[in-house]
Amino acid sequence: MEMRLEVVLVPVTDVDRAKRFYEQLGWRLDADFTGSAEFRILQFTPPGSAASIIIGKGVTTSAPGSVQGLHLVVLDIDAARADLVRRGVAVSEVFHDANGVFHRAGTAGRVPGPDPERKSYNSFATFNDPDGNGWFLQEVRQRLPGR
Repeated sequence: MEMRLEVVLVPVTDVDRAKRFYEQLGWRLDADFTGSAEFRILQFTPPGSAASIIIGKGVTTSAPGSVQGLHLVVLDIDAARADLVRRGVAVSEVFHDANGVFHRAGTAGRVPGPDPERKSYNSFATFNDPDGNGWFLQEVRQRLPGR
C-alpha cells in the first residue's frame, strides 16, 4: 500500500505575517479558508513539491516555532540559497557535516561550505520562518537507488 506524506502542519503565531513570509519564499498559496474567527487554514506548496504545509489558526496545538528540521531538497544549494537571499530571507551560509554525513541537531559539527566532493545529501543551509520554525535546504544531485 502506498502512503505519501502530503501535508505538514506548521504552527504560527500571526497567520497574516506567516502568509507574507511563505509568499515571499515564492511558494504557491493553494488555499485560504476561514471557518470562524477562531479557525483559519492556509495551505502552501513549495515550487516542484508534492507535499504542502498548512499554517493557520486553530489547526494545531503545537507551539509556534516548535517545528524543526523540515527539509527542502534542492538540486543546487548555492542557487537555492541565492534565490532566498534575493527574496529577503535570512539564510545561513552553506555547510556540511564534519563527518561527511547528515547534519546533527544544533550547529555542532558544521563545516563551512558545501561537501568537498559535492556528494548528494551532504550540503545544507538553514533558515527560519518568523516564529522560528526551522527549515533546511539539502542538496541532492542524484538520489539514492529506490528513491
